[in-house]
Amino acid sequence: MTRTITIRRATIADAFRLGEIGGTTFTETFGHLYPPEDLAAFLRSAHSPEVWHRRLQESHIAVWLVEVDDGVCAGYASAGPCKLPVPDLESNAGELFQLYVRGPFHGRRLGSRLLTAALAWLESRGFDPLYIGVWSRNESAQRLYARFGFTRYAEYEFPVGTQRDHEYILRRA
Repeated sequence: MTRTITIRRATIADAFRLGEIGGTTFTETFGHLYPPEDLAAFLRSAHSPEVWHRRLQESHIAVWLVEVDDGVCAGYASAGPCKLPVPDLESNAGELFQLYVRGPFHGRRLGSRLLTAALAWLESRGFDPLYIGVWSRNESAQRLYARFGFTRYAEYEFPVGTQRDHEYILRRA
């Protein structure tokens, strides 16, 4: 059976779904790295429906969902003005905030499709240059971003509870 896969812009009505997919994908990808209390605190601060509801109300931020014909949410991406700790950050810099695809849907080029949608939106809004923060040990994500012209530009520490992850800041001019 062939599944229909749709990528669409999220709306405020999707806040609960985004909290669910955000928490699920972050936990699938990185949950093993953190003590349970750090993971739980991060998920509350970054992926609650209330947090997503506030984000979705911001006109300068866009979020996309990947949906499969049976109603399953397979992934998401979000983008907007850059908030990374970039040295000498340009006033019109944009950022891909998040791009996650659930494990069962890996290998279907959904990450590339989400990235294409987010980059097109950022560029259409005049954001330039574009940045992405990525965990220093997430080599598969780094390879994906390199295929889209991103190169390592800087480094920073990303807090998850009491833990700090070493991250790279990638840039595309």
